[in-house]
This record gives sequence, structure tokens and C-alpha cells, in this order.
Amino acid sequence: MSAAVVADLVLRARRAWVDGVLRPAAVVVRDGVVDAVLPFDAEVAAAVDRTVPVEHVLLPGLVDTHVHVNEPGRTEWEGFASATRAAALGGVTTIIDMPLNSIPATVDVDALAVKRASAEGRVAVDVGFWGGAVPANAGARGPLHDAGVFGFKCFTAPSGVDEFPHLDPAQLRAAIEEVAELDALLIVHAEDPDLLVPHEDLGGQYADFLATRPGSAEQSAVARVLDGARATGARVHVLHLSDAGVLPMIRAARADGVRVTVETCPHYLAFEAGSIPDGATEYKCCPPIRDDANRDALWAGLLDGTIDCVVSDHSPSTADLKTDDWGSAWGGIAGLQVGFRAVWTEAVRRGIPLEAVLPWFTTGPAELVGFTDRGRIAPGAVAHLAVLDPAAEGVVEVAALAHRNPVSAYAGLHTVGVVTETWLRGRLVATVDGVTAVEGLLVDRSVAPQHARNGRSATVLNGTEAP
Repeated sequence: MSAAVVADLVLRARRAWVDGVLRPAAVVVRDGVVDAVLPFDAEVAAAVDRTVPVEHVLLPGLVDTHVHVNEPGRTEWEGFASATRAAALGGVTTIIDMPLNSIPATVDVDALAVKRASAEGRVAVDVGFWGGAVPANAGARGPLHDAGVFGFKCFTAPSGVDEFPHLDPAQLRAAIEEVAELDALLIVHAEDPDLLVPHEDLGGQYADFLATRPGSAEQSAVARVLDGARATGARVHVLHLSDAGVLPMIRAARADGVRVTVETCPHYLAFEAGSIPDGATEYKCCPPIRDDANRDALWAGLLDGTIDCVVSDHSPSTADLKTDDWGSAWGGIAGLQVGFRAVWTEAVRRGIPLEAVLPWFTTGPAELVGFTDRGRIAPGAVAHLAVLDPAAEGVVEVAALAHRNPVSAYAGLHTVGVVTETWLRGRLVATVDGVTAVEGLLVDRSVAPQHARNGRSATVLNGTEAP
């Protein structure tokens, strides 16, 4: 690039994650988009020319496709302003919001309009939306898909909130058939209710809660999902995989040509059942955190490519819902701001390099929802970037997190690595000192570019314009 051509920004790093490797680079940004990736010392005329500290790493902004924002309806649990501030501080520049636990649930076009109106002008990062597949909208999901949701979430067991009922086996099969006709994506909370043990008053022992949700419940439900996808050609995605016993089923299904992807979550990779204290229901989630051998197997599934991505399943609540009884406490873990940090810490302990970890948080979730313009540093990509100090040590102070409520399983966790800067469309929006600007947009998948995996699209829309 000629020095006479003025760019908006050039970010230089001795280590930038480009094309799957860490290498020196100068990332040139014009009009919010990466214009070029040049050698570190390339001569570039830019309004801002910044070099990140030599020990830091320049990353694409992280993508988190599993976030419960809860607004409207349960905004006291979390909301768009607080959730997206937390995302920005954690290096996450795009989130996809789940269709529950908001009221109304995002199960029709009117509810999506309410959700978008709640978010517009109040987001610090880009935000998109999943739709819901519930019994009441069977056969009528096409308009919601056309309105721009990235796919449809369903439960095969009770969701925990009355306004989002689960699908029975016949309804699940019908949903799989419907998404196949739409060429959409069905994402599934997969647990078989017939194999779950009812629990109300369990007391304070984690082992008692764990016994109520055995790995066999995940295996049974995933098998039913895979059978439906195999028969219809539908695209399906297994949410928050907890039980590593599912992994051989996934490998076999893919060998048969089934279009299935899988995610797991930071809490399944950073924690294990044997170290969870009695009464510490901030660790309660469904499916549950399992034993250390299972955790090792999940890490192996990531390293061999069976698991496609790591996403937060950020599902916060107010403190009063986290009672000290494992039966009655709300089941969800707040971790949007610290999930990457927790996984990188565990990766360091295991001797796993940063280059292996980054795809799980960037290209993996981006490809899941058809994004071609983010999750990577490349010409034409949105200039969503983050700067990581990979060796910085710290302790998670839950009260200092931007999450609305200071309740998290990550409280007190000793970590390695911290995101020091987050850039959105080439503008600095967050530092370790806080969020500096509100720049996020709403996103959907209604217009090209296409993505080879799903044949669908991802389009950035101005946050003041509904589709």
C-alpha cells in the first residue's frame, strides 16, 4: 500500500493470528473493514498508527453464539447494556442471543421485533438472535427464519421456564423436518427427560445433583437428534455438550454424512465435579459439570476436531435464585466476560498452544452461524479485533465484572491471560479500564455473502433499522 493512501487505522503486532498462525503483521483498517494485512513494518499512512506491546497478541474479536441476555422480561437477571459491556471487556465482539429467558420468548416475528427494539442503541458489541422451536409454533417457523434469526433452538427436556416448553420425540422429529425444508439450523438442548431424575429438595451435596442428570440422558437425546438429521438431511447442532460419551456418536454420524456440529462451554473445560464445594450452586448448570476424566475427554474432542466451538452459555440470574439447595437453585452459569480467560488458563496448564485454542472461539462459532466477515483477520473482514496479554496473571473478582449480578462459578479463579483492548469496526471500545464507547450493531443472516456450510448469510444491519 502506498504511503500516500490514508487509512483510518493500522494496528501492528509482533504476533497476530492470521490464517491460523501467529505472525508479525500490520492490520490496515478503512471504513470499519480490514483493508489489508501487511508485513509488520510496512509503510502505511494512517490516521492512527498503533503498535501493541511486544508480548501481546492481536486476535480477531471473539464470537459467542450462546448467550442468554434475558431482556425484556427478566432484565434484572441481565440486559443488553450489561451483557454487551461484559462481552466487550472479554474480547467478544459478536454475540447471538438465545430465545429464552426473555419474555416474550423469541418464537415469532412479533417477539423478535420486541427483542430487537429492546436492544437497539444499547449494545456495545454486535448482537444477533436465535429463534425458538416450541410446540406452539410448529409448522409456522418460516416467517421467523425469513426475519433473520440464525436458526431455531429447542429443548428435549423441560427448559426451566414455563414460556418455553420442550419438544417431545414426535415434535422434535417434526421440527427437524421443518428446518430441513427451510434449510435452517436446529440447535438442541439434548437431554432425555425419561432418564433424568426428578429433583426438588436435594440439599447441598453436588454429587446428589450430578446423579439426577446422567450422561446417558445426553446420549439418548443426541441419538434421537442424529437419527432425525440422518433421515432428513437437516443441519443440527448439539448445544453445551457435557458428556464426552456423546463424541463417538458424533464421529460416526459425520462419517455417514450427517450435518451435525457440536459445542462445549468453558465451565465444562475449566471445572470438574470433584472440586465443586458443597452448597456452591453458582456451579449448577444443565447438563452438569462432570468428572475429571470426562473433562479430559472433552479437551481431546476439541483437539481432534470433533467439537467445533467453545461458547459461554452465559445464563445468569439474581443472587436470590442461587439458593444453597442443588434442587431448587437456578441452573445457569454467568461467564460471558471470563470464559475465554478460563479456557486459556486451563490450556496453559495442559501445554496446549494459543493457536490451537483460538479457532474454538473465533472461526468455529462464526462458521456455525454462517459468518464470513468476522472471526478472522483478513481483507474484507469486519475490523473486530482484540489484544491479549497471554501471560498476565490475575484472579476473577466477580464484583468487578460487568455482568449485572455478582454471581459466578468463576469467582476467585486464578487465571492466566487478559484482554487489554477490544476494537469494533476499527474503533477502540474497551480497555482493561472499561468500555469506552457504544458502537454495536444488530446482525442477521438474511442477505449474502453465502457460507458454504449452510447456504445462508450474515448481514450487519444498522442498530436503528429493523429488518
